[in-house]
Amino acid sequence: MNSNFSGVVIDPGHGGVDSGAVGKDLLEKEYNLLISRYMYDRFRELGIPVYLTRDSDTTLNPSDRIKKILSFFGNNPNVVVVSNHLNAGGGTGAEVIYALRNNSILANSILNNIGSTGQTTRRIYQRRLPSDTTKDYYYILRETGQTEPLIIEYGFIDNDKDVEFLKNNYKDLAEGVIRAILEYKNIPYIAPSTVITDTYKVQSGDTLYSISKKLDTTVTELKKLNNLSSNMLSVGQVLKIPTKTVDIGETDIYQVQAGDTLYSIARKYNISVNELKNLNNLVDNTLSIGQILEVPSGLSSYNSYIVDKGDTLYSIAKKFDTSVNKLKELNNLSSNMLSIGQKLLIPIGEETTYVVKSGDTLYSIAREFNTTVDKLKELNNLSNNTLSIGQILIVKEV
Repeated sequence: MNSNFSGVVIDPGHGGVDSGAVGKDLLEKEYNLLISRYMYDRFRELGIPVYLTRDSDTTLNPSDRIKKILSFFGNNPNVVVVSNHLNAGGGTGAEVIYALRNNSILANSILNNIGSTGQTTRRIYQRRLPSDTTKDYYYILRETGQTEPLIIEYGFIDNDKDVEFLKNNYKDLAEGVIRAILEYKNIPYIAPSTVITDTYKVQSGDTLYSISKKLDTTVTELKKLNNLSSNMLSVGQVLKIPTKTVDIGETDIYQVQAGDTLYSIARKYNISVNELKNLNNLVDNTLSIGQILEVPSGLSSYNSYIVDKGDTLYSIAKKFDTSVNKLKELNNLSSNMLSIGQKLLIPIGEETTYVVKSGDTLYSIAREFNTTVDKLKELNNLSNNTLSIGQILIVKEV
């Protein structure tokens, strides 16, 4: 690694009792943690020493936050501190604030890389403490010793256009920051589809070309990963090797609603609870209203519907070829009451099976799925009307 670079400290702004800025669809503290966790994982993949000031929804007062930042690498000018935030106040676009003790090179690069994602950019700037203009206004810049700290405001939480962009492009925004830091420190940037997971010891007769062919990579990639300025190798030299990873696909974010559980959210997105927990680095099943979760993009088997005047759960279920019970289950409804403008989740496509619950009869199931008892018996080869709890019934022909 570059001798002028010790590592990165990532600071997800706010947390715990301090929610930060609040938008109608987003809490700043949750978004800050989401993008910070992604950055942390990516820096680790890239072999960069990295720490987080918080990895959960915990409260950090200014003094504790500063102590944490300085505890990881010490009071070190070769440390980059990234404090992730969202803005508020009616504007739009990203801003980067840098310390009075530092130059503008990294801040400019970060803002330019954020701009390359398609996000609007506003400015980079410094702000002085009114009572002592030799000092930074923000404590995260003022109190962090000799480190190189930056506050990144990715957009405005009270701007609908910004919020939509932030939700759908947080990984690209994070990659822009990562790329800018690595380029600033003269370290090769590797796209997310490739990570260094192994090494190779040079053998007698090896060349960069023969190694690249053997390991399904390129000479250029090997030189880039290992900071090689020529093709010369020495026996016993250890090379970093890029290993292609499996692309798990794009992801979106989901905001936890009242009544949500990991199980209900996992069902909505056709994944398991464990997959959902792994995707979000969750250690238990506890959720909080407003919490931001990463979920598979485009994998949901549900659309949405806005309740109109005269709608009932029955009429909506009939319109979308589903059942009242399914609508109530999906939308955590305890009654059949609806309000105009209410947003409902609607299953896409037809349900083909049903798991029998306590109290079910063939007649009640037939009514729920707009079919007949005879049709259910025919589909399931039933000779009588007896059902058992947990039994799986075919309710519609594929």
